[in-house]
Amino acid sequence: MHQGLCYYKPPSSSSAGKVKEDKDVAQPLKDFGLRISKLLCLDEHQSVQLLQCYLQEDYRGTRDSLKVADYYYEERMCLLRCVLLLLTYFQDERHPYRAEYSNCVNKLEKDLVSKYKSQFENLFKAEAPTWETHGNLMTERQVSHWFLQCLREQSLLLEIIFLYYAYFEMSPSDLLSFTKMFKEQGFGLRQTNRHLVDKSMDALVDRIGYFSSLILVEGMDIDFLHKCALEECTEQHQFSSAADVIKGMDQLLLTFGDIPHHGPVLLAWVLLRHTLRPEESSPVIRRIGNTALQLEVFKYISTMLKGLGVSGNNVTAITAKMCIYGLLSFVVTSFEEESLQTGGQAAQCSHLIDAACEVLSAPNLAEVFWEMVYNFLDKMSYYTQVYKHKPNDVISKEDETLWRRQTPKLLYPLGQTNLWMPQGVLGQVMIGGEQGYVVRWDHSYSSWTLFTCEVEMLLHVVSTADVIAHCVRVKPVLDLVHKIISTDWTVSDCLLPLTSRIYMLLQRLTSVINPPVDVIASCVNCLSVLAARMPAKVWSSLHHTGFLPFASNPLTNMAQCVSAEGMKAGNYGNLLVQIEQPKGEYAVTIAFLRLITTLVKGQLGSTQNKGLIPCVLLVLKEMLPTYHKWRYNTYGVRERIGRGSGQHPTLQSLCIYSLANTEAGQAVVNIMGVGVDTIDVGPGQILIQTVKLAFSVTNNVIRLKPPSDVVSPLEQALTQHGGHGNNLIVVAPMSVYACLGNDAVAIRDAFLTRLQSKTEDMRIKVMILEFLTVAVETQPGLIELFLNLEVKDGTEGSKVGTAEIYEASLRVVLLHLDLKYVELPPCGVGSDRLQTAGEVLVPPMLHKAALAFLLALWQDRRDSAISVLRTKERFWENLTTPLFATLTPPSDTTEACVLETCAFVMKIIGLEIYYVVSGSLEQSLKDGLQKFSNARRYEYWSQYVKSLVCHVAETEEEGVGSLTETQMLISAWRMLLILSTSHSDVMQLTEDSTKLKLFMDVLDGTKAALTIPMSVPCLRLGSMMATLLLILLKQWRSVVATAPDILSPLSLILESVLQADHHMMERTKAKIFSALISVLQIQGLNGGDISQLPQLLLCVCETVKDEALALIDSTRHMSQVGEGVEDEDSMETDSFRSPQKDQRDGVCVLALHLAKELCRSDEDGEHWVSVMRKVPVLPSVLSAVEISLRSKHNLYFSEAALHLLLTLARTPQGAAAVAGAGIIQTICLPLLSVYEGSSNGASQSFSRKSQDSACWPGVYRLCMSLMESLLKTLRYNFINEALDFVGVHQERILQCLNAVRTVQSLACLDEADHTVGFLLQLSSFCKEWQFHLPKLLWDVQVNLCYLCQTCTYLLHSKKMLHHYLQAKNGEALPPGPLPRTQRAPQTPSKEAAGGGEREEAEQKALLAVQCSLLKILSKTLATLQHFTPDCCQILLDQHGPGRVSDPVRAQLHNASVRPRCGPFVWDLLATINVGLSMLGEIEKKKEPVSQSIASLASSEEIQALKSLLMFTMENCFYVLISQASTLLSSLSRHFRRGSPSSPASGMLPSTQNKPPTPGSKASHEGQEPFIQLVQAFVRLVQR
Repeated sequence: MHQGLCYYKPPSSSSAGKVKEDKDVAQPLKDFGLRISKLLCLDEHQSVQLLQCYLQEDYRGTRDSLKVADYYYEERMCLLRCVLLLLTYFQDERHPYRAEYSNCVNKLEKDLVSKYKSQFENLFKAEAPTWETHGNLMTERQVSHWFLQCLREQSLLLEIIFLYYAYFEMSPSDLLSFTKMFKEQGFGLRQTNRHLVDKSMDALVDRIGYFSSLILVEGMDIDFLHKCALEECTEQHQFSSAADVIKGMDQLLLTFGDIPHHGPVLLAWVLLRHTLRPEESSPVIRRIGNTALQLEVFKYISTMLKGLGVSGNNVTAITAKMCIYGLLSFVVTSFEEESLQTGGQAAQCSHLIDAACEVLSAPNLAEVFWEMVYNFLDKMSYYTQVYKHKPNDVISKEDETLWRRQTPKLLYPLGQTNLWMPQGVLGQVMIGGEQGYVVRWDHSYSSWTLFTCEVEMLLHVVSTADVIAHCVRVKPVLDLVHKIISTDWTVSDCLLPLTSRIYMLLQRLTSVINPPVDVIASCVNCLSVLAARMPAKVWSSLHHTGFLPFASNPLTNMAQCVSAEGMKAGNYGNLLVQIEQPKGEYAVTIAFLRLITTLVKGQLGSTQNKGLIPCVLLVLKEMLPTYHKWRYNTYGVRERIGRGSGQHPTLQSLCIYSLANTEAGQAVVNIMGVGVDTIDVGPGQILIQTVKLAFSVTNNVIRLKPPSDVVSPLEQALTQHGGHGNNLIVVAPMSVYACLGNDAVAIRDAFLTRLQSKTEDMRIKVMILEFLTVAVETQPGLIELFLNLEVKDGTEGSKVGTAEIYEASLRVVLLHLDLKYVELPPCGVGSDRLQTAGEVLVPPMLHKAALAFLLALWQDRRDSAISVLRTKERFWENLTTPLFATLTPPSDTTEACVLETCAFVMKIIGLEIYYVVSGSLEQSLKDGLQKFSNARRYEYWSQYVKSLVCHVAETEEEGVGSLTETQMLISAWRMLLILSTSHSDVMQLTEDSTKLKLFMDVLDGTKAALTIPMSVPCLRLGSMMATLLLILLKQWRSVVATAPDILSPLSLILESVLQADHHMMERTKAKIFSALISVLQIQGLNGGDISQLPQLLLCVCETVKDEALALIDSTRHMSQVGEGVEDEDSMETDSFRSPQKDQRDGVCVLALHLAKELCRSDEDGEHWVSVMRKVPVLPSVLSAVEISLRSKHNLYFSEAALHLLLTLARTPQGAAAVAGAGIIQTICLPLLSVYEGSSNGASQSFSRKSQDSACWPGVYRLCMSLMESLLKTLRYNFINEALDFVGVHQERILQCLNAVRTVQSLACLDEADHTVGFLLQLSSFCKEWQFHLPKLLWDVQVNLCYLCQTCTYLLHSKKMLHHYLQAKNGEALPPGPLPRTQRAPQTPSKEAAGGGEREEAEQKALLAVQCSLLKILSKTLATLQHFTPDCCQILLDQHGPGRVSDPVRAQLHNASVRPRCGPFVWDLLATINVGLSMLGEIEKKKEPVSQSIASLASSEEIQALKSLLMFTMENCFYVLISQASTLLSSLSRHFRRGSPSSPASGMLPSTQNKPPTPGSKASHEGQEPFIQLVQAFVRLVQR
């Protein structure tokens, strides 16, 4: 930097020799470097270095010639820009590197100007290169390019010198030296190679002249001169003692005046000479001053400041304005107004105002100054008028120097605004004579009133010949208003009389034949500023003027909008076509685009937005596709229009559709396709910003476009190959790799090079990483290109492998020791400062982007890349570092990227644990998790997440800026906790106390988010927390059981959630209901306050009632519309909201289950009875059940409702309430719809599915259980209803009893179990049954006998039952080996293991069927016990058993029964044998392990099975004894008469002659007392 452009040396033989001798450089590189050296006239060694740097950093793989010369020129410019940057900020206290910059400037200060001045002169005098001197590569194009670079460097050198002298004093001798140099060069106009100047270079030549002029003005130190004059110490100024320099300057400046750049220099010198030595320099001052005025110095200043502000360094433009501000301030205070005017008064005034406006737009001057301007103009003391003749209404002194008005005078008679000059006002005649008079009246008034009058005057003369002259007067006024309200909005109300007339002015001016476009542009600019603050008011006043495009017909749909049917271009459209396009000047168009953009951004109402549709369509259909073809007089205007046309952020759907499907989108693509070369030679920042805006617009269109299978024209244009193949095209789901074509590798290399660079802008690195992150998921071909670099390591054909990508693409953030692998640097979280890793600075945004890329690799399971990462030493340690940092409290400002960073780390860890077998996890990760647990980080993050949720809840009205990032962190933390429920050992989360703390934090967070006035952010976070709460409740049951009161906060949450918006909270309500169910199942009411039960029950019942009523309406509608309504694309379905759909986890179903749990907890029924009286929940539920059964809809609701009714029916109060509500009318007849319709036999009516899956047979079973429970509880009070039920469903009941012989699925057996259970209760009322349904009673008794025989047979023959299950009910058994868990280690004998698992599963299924059969058998025998005579009654009856009612005995001797089932007593004996056999099997355990019951069931299950067996045998013995009593009594009579012995004499088992049955040997001795009891009973009866 100190050497400047001298750093680049000319060629030399010594340097060429060194290059040739260098063996480390390839020969082709040497040869090409030498050619470059000749082309660029650059040192050979530097040429080779330049080529190497270019190939590494800037080569884009283009197929045309290498851009080495461009790269070299840009390097030279960058070197100078570094110095410019130092001078720009070395005194800026706000800049973070001010101290370092200041130190650099101090080192450069000594001879910076002398060197740079010398370099400027060399450039100015340099001869243009030719092919003879620079080789045959120096074409005419290269010569032109060289000269353009020469001008750019001249301009930049002068800019540096100007900024330098803005901070450091220039000596008088240096001023004289610079003046001579600039005079000789004609302020840049007398270029040595001026024959090469073309139109595109005019701006650079002008810029050289501007800085030349500014350097001389700054060198005179006008600010200090002004200060010295005010303090009367002019001798302190450096020029006060430099007489020789002043004399030399006088001589030089007297020769100035032929070019505009001289103006400011001459004006500044006039001030200096006038201030320092006014007595010596009057003729010189006058002459130089007149020259400056003749050069229109104020007009030049305005033009210069505008030119400097268009492009380049903004700080330089502000510094220039400050320099000119000092000059103009001194000029205005030193000279009289008339002395500054040589041309027309109005013109000079206009130029001075324009110059002042430009100067005072500087940020540090604008607000204060314009406030002063407003106040100054608001209180004017004099009013100046010009008269051709002396008016009659004034009197004057004899010398005609003072006039007095005799009458009041209305100054602007045609306007509505009154500006009167009162009677008696005195006026000073400034100029008088035959040519006219100039009179300054001593009259106070406001110039703003006068300006308003001028505008009104223009409105009156708009159609006359005077309009042009009045426009000249009004335009400066409008520009002044624009500047003031742009800077100080507070005065806008005071200017309302003036600004309110702009609308009418705009309307009238745009309607004339030759509209004054400059005045119209000024009007529109004023309205743009007003629209930024009050868009609705501006729009309401503007759309009546006819200026804007409009629709002649109301807009009703998108098709009409897009077609632009009935839309008119308005006065603006006419002006564009008729005036601006032919002339090539677009002041109104630029102002119009700014106005429309401002209005669109103003978020108008829907009606006003519709009014803007024609304006936006004009831009999209007429301007954007064709603006690049228009004629332009001024360079850079096209880019400004293109940039303005791209800014239409709202009216979203219209813009998206138009850009995606019309020519407007193609125009945006064309802007994006502007090549790098065009940008390099284009109008600086404007073109770059236009291209950037085009990319942004295209990105938003693609992102927001509705999903569609059809590719839009915009997407097609983006994916076309051809002219702009190097442009990066990102349009999913198309292949970016294919779109890039042959340039893909070059683009990859460019990306990786930028990522490796230590000086690359952080934002570019972040965007590249974000691009790769998206590509991992959506662009497999492209990401493989990045992940599979082939880099030779010295051995032919060998590869470094996938690790090389990380050296390339993540080196900047994954660098620690070995650069061939990855390591995340330790990165402190929560700091605004850059994080350090050794000497590498890693900004938080870059750290976050790298982690996002790693997360994408884990999510997409890029195993080859992941394997490299996870095995790297200290990778997991460094990855988890952010989780050990202490974040700032959520109430303070926390960087959003910090939250994202921690979320990404949590997700990566979670995915690693989930996908990798626990035994295969890296030890470093295990150690990290152990450290995480030991450091109590689970508790820390749990507390932080809770506080984060609470903070969002507390600040919902203000809004949370990092809401998305907050949700990401909470989601990641939720994932970790969910994983910990199944991987607690790996995650080191095993302490119950820690789990309890985490659970309570989740509960508190959920409560905070859901128990306050609801906002969308709170609802989202609350839903996330509720999901986590529910999962933890179900997984950590043992922890929850020991927790403090959980029911109370959940009850409060439920009350709040039930009051929230129905649509938004549906899923959350379901989660809270489910959580309450789990808590009641785990803790019951012991964990909560019993006083909360009534309120909680009331809330739940209200919900059940409302949901049931809504379900009734929905079901009726579905029945009316038709069965297939859900599958049809019918508009009627939209009228019913999704909450009324029947869902297993829906609010209605879960509310019913919660009501069931609450009723179960309320054992005495005190609370639910009172609630049911307040809320008609039972009628609503029963009505919904009835209509659901009839229509066979709402399966899950029906099941849940019946479960609730079943729970109520177990208590006397509940059963009475259910029966009283009309349960029999609800289910008796409607239940027929559930199972009717099958005509393929009885077996087809019974489901083979598992009894756990929801099905309509399950509903039937629940109804049967409900009848059983009601009858059991209410007894005689429900017998009539029970008989009605059994009468209606007798066919199904008998089919069910019969079906056990043919269908042994668990569902079928379950129905039989429920049926026999109901019959068991009904059998207690034999007399009533016999009276009402005698035939059915007989059929039931017969079928019960058959059922007993069937169950006994199936239980006795285990092999036959197994065969039945395999042959008929295969679904009950798993079709193959059970699926092993993902983490089960693979063993060589996996086939054998699979066979063992299958056998075990079959045995368990067989045992389940046996248990079901045993339950059916026990209930069947208990039922038969009620039908058989009472044993005691038989024994005590003196008249014998014949007098006792014996319906079962009648069966035994019935001819139609005996052939089918055999003697019933034998069946009972077989049943006893089977029971003894099973009991022995349980107790002795001598079966093989694979078939042992003990090996297939738990101890609790075995104990329950033993109890069931004992109950079965007890009932069997009772029935056997009862039946045997009858038979033995008959036999005894035969014995007494000497009759032959009965065949039944051998019916009892005998230890002497009965062969042992299988399985009975082990239990023979244990059952001896039973046999002895029976034998004793037989002997007793026989006596």
